[in-house]
Amino acid sequence: MTIPNRPTTPPMTVPTPSGIKPGTLFTLEYPQSIGVYANYADAQRVVDYLADNKFAVQFLAIVGTDLRSVERVTGRKTWGNVLSTGAASGVWTGLLVGLMLWFFTPGVSWLAVLSVGLLIGIFLGMVSGALAFSMSRGKRDFNSVQQTIASRYEVIGEHTISAQAREMIARMPGAPQPLA
Repeated sequence: MTIPNRPTTPPMTVPTPSGIKPGTLFTLEYPQSIGVYANYADAQRVVDYLADNKFAVQFLAIVGTDLRSVERVTGRKTWGNVLSTGAASGVWTGLLVGLMLWFFTPGVSWLAVLSVGLLIGIFLGMVSGALAFSMSRGKRDFNSVQQTIASRYEVIGEHTISAQAREMIARMPGAPQPLA
């Protein structure tokens, strides 16, 4: 049985105001769409505008949908960059080794011990990088970074404030255009 003038959308798991009992942090009561945007920056700009105008933004959420993984290739792996990356990562190991040597060998110059530790760390970093690269046997001979992104971002809000939010956004100067 449907109650008149009551939204029929079931509760959805998204953020709600602070001070709510634990376990209900990601729950909005009868959420409604306020706008769907092509990128996160537009959705964030809309919520920021509402916040700047003293709107109760604690009743809103930005939901990214249609997630996809994007891997951006940044370059080819060569022996030069494998060894230099190994040396750079070995610096931190070398500093740790140098500090430990200095701590456990009193009376020795800290500069000499730190230098020896750095050399050991750089050497170990280069060797481990070279071993990993040679064992890959030509598979994944490239560097990359990976990120999960959404295809669209929907601003949703509790049913009690959704209409007011849409009205305020309609008056927003230079408002981003929601997707159809």
